[in-house]
Amino acid sequence: MGASKSDQFTEHQNKLSNMAKALGHPARIAIIEYLLKVDACICGDIVDVLPLAQPTVSQHLKELKNAGLIKGSIEGTAICYCIDEKGFEMIQSFFSHIQTSLENKNKNNCC
Repeated sequence: MGASKSDQFTEHQNKLSNMAKALGHPARIAIIEYLLKVDACICGDIVDVLPLAQPTVSQHLKELKNAGLIKGSIEGTAICYCIDEKGFEMIQSFFSHIQTSLENKNKNNCC
């Protein structure tokens, strides 16, 4: 979305949109699943389990980090990545709100 249009939406809407966009690639889903499985890792570990080159994995990690879905800390010459719980709490809250709204609606009043 162009900068001229995104400013017409709330910060919350833009943040959720960026998170959804970051999750819109199967490699990024695979990275999230891997991080959930191992609880923390370095970029080299992820490269070993994905069919992608190291620069490509680094770019996907950057997108996930910029969206607030993962966080990283520098350990020597490596960066250790893990899930950013705050980001996923925001997504969970959004989907919980949708679910609650759907449950409260009259089921016969649908188009």
